[in-house]
Amino acid sequence: MKVKKVIAFIICLFLPLLIGGISARLTAADIPIYNALLNKPFFNPPGYLFGPVWTLLYILMGISLYLVWNSPQSALRKKALIIFTLQLAANFLWSILFFSFHLLFISSIEILIMWALILSMIITFYKIKKVAGWINIPYLLWVSFASLLNISFWWLNR
Repeated sequence: MKVKKVIAFIICLFLPLLIGGISARLTAADIPIYNALLNKPFFNPPGYLFGPVWTLLYILMGISLYLVWNSPQSALRKKALIIFTLQLAANFLWSILFFSFHLLFISSIEILIMWALILSMIITFYKIKKVAGWINIPYLLWVSFASLLNISFWWLNR
């Protein structure tokens, strides 16, 4: 039984890291070129900050996913897993819209949808296992900042 839990934990931890890694890989070549062309808001953080922050957030997502996955099956658990999948898909899509397709307005809308999905995930995870909700607060805060940043990029470069 413990081996199954360890395997489930590894999968839950690996999944967000994998999705984030694929998204980063798909946009890696576009980031420095496109970033150099954009007018940036004064509060734009240095580029080296994004990798470590996102890695930590993906790890927290994976831990929270495991906590929910490991809870008893229920309609709420199923809903939580669907919301998790939707927010992770939105997370994957955002950087492609922004960096690869240069769709600043569309990515601004998409990141606000992602923000709402993250909030919904936190609330739903909290109902299942409180810590699973709480550990995603940094993710919501970071995406709140990223939303402001994205909207500012759009405003400054329209």
